[in-house]
Amino acid sequence: MDLDGRKVLIVEGRTDKEAIKKVINEPLDILCTYGTLGVEKLDAMIEEHELDNREVYVLVDADDAGEKLRKQLRIELPHAKHLYVDRVYREVATTPADYLASLMAQANITVKFT
Repeated sequence: MDLDGRKVLIVEGRTDKEAIKKVINEPLDILCTYGTLGVEKLDAMIEEHELDNREVYVLVDADDAGEKLRKQLRIELPHAKHLYVDRVYREVATTPADYLASLMAQANITVKFT
C-alpha cells in the first residue's frame, strides 16, 4: 500500500466522515469504526492500514459510546492524537463545519477556508 505520508483520521460513522470531508483540503484517510471494535477487527484495521507507522488522529462523539471507543483506541494506538468535539455538539456529524475546521487546523490538517 502506497501511503504517501497520508495522515489517518478515525471516526465512528459515515456521517462523521462526510462532515470531515467537507472541511479538509488535503489527502487524508478517514476510517470508520461503526461503533466499538472487537479486538480482531481492530487488529485487522491496524495491520491493513499500517496504523502503527502513520500519523493517526481520533475524533469520536462526546458520548458514552465514543468514550468507550476512545479508551479502546488509546490502548491499541497509544501514539494516536485525540481530538475532541465540544460536549455541546455531542456528535461529530452535527458539529458546525467551522468548529470541525478549527479542530482539523489545530491538528495541522489543511482545511478549506469558507
